[in-house]
Amino acid sequence: MKYHQIDRDLFIKNRTKFMAQMKPKSVAIFNSNDIYPISADSTLPFAQHRDIFYLSGVDQEESILLLFPDAPYEHQREMVFLKETSEHIAIWEGEKLTKERAFEVSGIKTVHWLQDFEKILFEMMTHSDTIYINTNEHYRATVETETREARFVKWWKAKYPAHAVAKSNPILQRIRSVKETEELDLIQNACNITEKGYRRLLSFVKPNVTEYEIEAELIHEFICNRSKGFAYTPIIASGNNANVLHYIENNQQCHAGDLILLDVAAEYANYSSDMTRMIPVSGKFTGRQKDVYEAVLRVKNEATKMLTPGTLWKQYHFEVGKIMTSELLGLGLLDKADVQNENPEWPAYKKYFMHGTSHHMGLDTHDYGILTEPMQANMVFTVEPGIYIPAEGFGIRLEDNVIVQETGEPFNLMRNIPIEVDEIETLMNS
Repeated sequence: MKYHQIDRDLFIKNRTKFMAQMKPKSVAIFNSNDIYPISADSTLPFAQHRDIFYLSGVDQEESILLLFPDAPYEHQREMVFLKETSEHIAIWEGEKLTKERAFEVSGIKTVHWLQDFEKILFEMMTHSDTIYINTNEHYRATVETETREARFVKWWKAKYPAHAVAKSNPILQRIRSVKETEELDLIQNACNITEKGYRRLLSFVKPNVTEYEIEAELIHEFICNRSKGFAYTPIIASGNNANVLHYIENNQQCHAGDLILLDVAAEYANYSSDMTRMIPVSGKFTGRQKDVYEAVLRVKNEATKMLTPGTLWKQYHFEVGKIMTSELLGLGLLDKADVQNENPEWPAYKKYFMHGTSHHMGLDTHDYGILTEPMQANMVFTVEPGIYIPAEGFGIRLEDNVIVQETGEPFNLMRNIPIEVDEIETLMNS
């Protein structure tokens, strides 16, 4: 892996938190992701399943984690199963985890080769009553591909129908949403790499540059700083392209006088950052662009202050909507009649700001977190309001990543990334 090794104490703490919430005499199983085929012998780059990584640090295909807190013997309480490495594999594929190296990474002393999994699982089943299966229950999830985890669940249910079934996801939704200090440091590093890429662009962007050239500058900087690359598919949207919320073609020329929406960010050690900035192609905002930009920035700053322990996600978005309505009235995009006659299910401001303001962030860009439960300290959220005006040929979104604090305002992980109009113009013209 490109990233520096993470202290295994993080994964030990994560497993301890998970096992503390398991039912008596229960086993939990977590599988790695597949390497997904494209065609012929081509595959997508491997990306580890976030749950097995969160609990073990194992960042390798064909891996299984088994947790059994009530196992008869201590060495059976935490086990990891790996594809057996060999000289042949080392020559053709490179280094794979040995048993010794797996312990260094995870802190798990009992490491088996994958071919022993079914035999050992059978023994564990004879001592247990319940198995935790790891289904994807994220509120944004749409999964059509049969995953390695899904195949395991199907096999296990047929093999052991007498056992009770429990879900690991509700536990993970809660414990993954509240970050450990080590995780906050990793996310901060991802944000720092994102900052380097963004600053690189401020001196690079000029009229007639293409969106894909900007993408190339970013990926160069990210990889040079030990990132695998983008935390999500980058959005580099000039002019009216910014009014397409998930514009990813990145194939247009950037024209003088236009703005470029950059929803781009680096990952580091599987942890995400998530940034949006706006820059003027010509190095200077027009008066109207600046007015709308400053309105979005005010909404972002006010919304950030609301991210405090005890806040409910739904109420938070309702309050942000009121602030946005006020700004849209000031910009002349709404009038009082629009607001008085609005549909409560789709308020007037939604014509120009149709998405949410914040989401959990961490190992996944849209990370785990139960939205019906109050916010807690050490949760990480994005703050990303926007105003989209197709009739005027531009849209503006601004986004930072912040940590909820025990008291006071959140800590901004992107505090050093230029966002004020004057600073952006100065850097672009220096």
